[in-house]
Parts: sequence; C-alpha cells; structure tokens
Amino acid sequence: MARVLVPLADGFEEIEAVTTIDLLRRAGIEVIVAGLTQTRVTGSHGIAMEADSVLDDALAEDYDMIALPGGMPGADNLENDPRIIAILRDMAERERFTAAICAAPKVLAAAGLLDGKRATSYPGFLDAARTPGLAVTDATVEQHGKVITSRGPGTAMDFGLALIENLVGRAGRDAIESALQRPG
Repeated sequence: MARVLVPLADGFEEIEAVTTIDLLRRAGIEVIVAGLTQTRVTGSHGIAMEADSVLDDALAEDYDMIALPGGMPGADNLENDPRIIAILRDMAERERFTAAICAAPKVLAAAGLLDGKRATSYPGFLDAARTPGLAVTDATVEQHGKVITSRGPGTAMDFGLALIENLVGRAGRDAIESALQRPG
C-alpha cells in the first residue's frame, strides 16, 4: 500500500488539505497527517483539524509521497521549517513523489526541487526569475517527473486525483472519480 505524508502548518488551506487527504484515503492509500509541532492545527479560515501525529514522530516512517497543502501563512510556515526542506530533498534524492498546491509550490522551489522543471501555483507564488530553469505554467495540475503541482483550492480535486493516478494507476483514479459524480 502506498503511503503519503501530509504535513499541516498553522494557516493551511482547509479545502486543499481535506480534499487531498479524503481522496487519497478513498483510494486505499495510507495517509499520515502530521502537525508541525502539535496535533491540533488551525487552517487559514479558522477551521481546526486533528492531525494523526506530530512531524517529528511521522518522520520516523517511510513514504512514497509528500503532499503539501497551500494557504497562508501555512506555506510560509512549511517553508521556514528546516525539517520540511530536509524531507523534500530526501524524497527527491530517493526518487519519490513531491507534491504541492496553491502557495506551497514555493516550498518546493525553496528546497531546490523546481530547478529546471515545469510547475504551477497560485498566481504570484512562483518566480521563474528566482528559480533556475523554472517554467511556470497556468495548468490546473502540472507534473514534471516526480514533482506534481497545482494552482489552488478550486483545483484541489484535480490535484488529489492526479496523486491517486501516480500512486495506484489510472484505473484507481477512474474508480474514485466515477464515484464522485464529477461532471464530464
């Protein structure tokens, strides 16, 4: 079974976190939600969530993917945590998936994971002039190798489905998407 780490920092975007976690779990993927310093984490719109663990405990495990929700100041809090930067780099070195949505692709850029890649984000959070070789696109979901990025709350379902497809295949994604009754 695939395992995904979703770190939550105070100020995370609730739609992005909950949608991603929910879709991955519907697909039978083990998701570990970890608060940076405590298990109760409050989103950017005042909604509190209870994480499965704290980050230090979660880092003792191995993952196939790390998925970062955006939101502000959540993305800043992730970017300013050296443990997040270290695990992102470690995941990339081991050719595991790194994924981020909305403002969180800037965390991937800060870790050096977007150099020479295509990526998307909420407008204004990625700067091609500050990241060597970065091509910023306006795609709903952009994938370049093992790096997956998406634009914002409105693309959270597309982002989650793309993560599912990468972890369990197209048939798994199609089964989840069909059950959601999304308009075609």
